[in-house]
Amino acid sequence: QVQLVESGGGLVQAGGSLRLSCVASGSILRIGAMGWYRQAPGKQRELVAQITSDGSTNYQDSVKGRFTITRDNPKNTLYLRMNSLKPEDTAVYYCNGYILRRDNRGSAYWGQGTQVTVSS
Repeated sequence: QVQLVESGGGLVQAGGSLRLSCVASGSILRIGAMGWYRQAPGKQRELVAQITSDGSTNYQDSVKGRFTITRDNPKNTLYLRMNSLKPEDTAVYYCNGYILRRDNRGSAYWGQGTQVTVSS
């Protein structure tokens, strides 16, 4: 079994910062690309940022220069540093990762989500 557990969400004023964390645990052999997605009420889930296993990153245009995605491979942990937050960043943020299990089976996994609310 594999689990992704996010933390770090909360309520923050516009212009503030938050850091999200996502810890992967279980029967993990290797973790490939990981990403943060978000879903606002009434909207589809969208990709915020991605990072490959060797550290290459990709960002949604609306968060470039404000958000930073990083990972700590030995700790199986993914981070998202969010600065200069705007009300339109309000959403549930989900962690996603492609994980190869010790039984040599791979699959994409999702966390349960963490709420980020930015007040104006």
